[in-house]
Amino acid sequence: MNYFTEKNNKVYLSGVVVGDAEFSHEVYGEGFYEMKVSVPRLSGQEDILPVTVSERLIADKKLQKGSPVNAVGQFRSYNKLVDGKSKLMLTVFVREILDDAAGKNPNSIVLSGYVCKQPVYRTTPFNREIADLLVAVNRSYNKSDYIPCIAWGRNARFVKNLAVGERIALSGRIQSREYQKKLSETDIRTMVAYEVSVSKLAACESAENFDLEEEFSFLSPEISESYQTIKNV
Repeated sequence: MNYFTEKNNKVYLSGVVVGDAEFSHEVYGEGFYEMKVSVPRLSGQEDILPVTVSERLIADKKLQKGSPVNAVGQFRSYNKLVDGKSKLMLTVFVREILDDAAGKNPNSIVLSGYVCKQPVYRTTPFNREIADLLVAVNRSYNKSDYIPCIAWGRNARFVKNLAVGERIALSGRIQSREYQKKLSETDIRTMVAYEVSVSKLAACESAENFDLEEEFSFLSPEISESYQTIKNV
């Protein structure tokens, strides 16, 4: 199955590879590597995002530190044992690497899934409204990815009233965020969280009555048309 048929989880990133690729795992003799990609924001800051890439794509596109990359894939989650505890890890699983940029926005994601944890609504010291939610996104082979998302303003007010089990669709960008975690009185560590910053969302009863491709298309018309052709072959 290629990513063209998996409408409920699509990511597009355009950035630069930072750091060296590290071996992650192997599936049916195909090796996969983890690397970090720096993606610029409009503000001039950057998000350093984890991506997982097949050794075949790395070799074909000659990816290495400093290489520009235009990648399409899915935002996936998995559990990893860290210090004896299970930790939710997130990565962009790259399906395809494009020769050219696919749109003006270098960091885009569209998701469709289910609210799997009661959203947490709060306001910041500067009176900004925020809501955190965890979205379960179905994947092939009866698997699911659990994607943390953050909504702002009126979207946060909308999200806070959603019930566990409700189906939603959203678009936004993947962001990296540093925070301080106090492990003991003398040990405070800087950690990095990855989440989807929501720009647009909607509640939908089912996949049949909501066209995610049409509502939240983030690719240029030319790229979208070529993808549609491939999908229909």
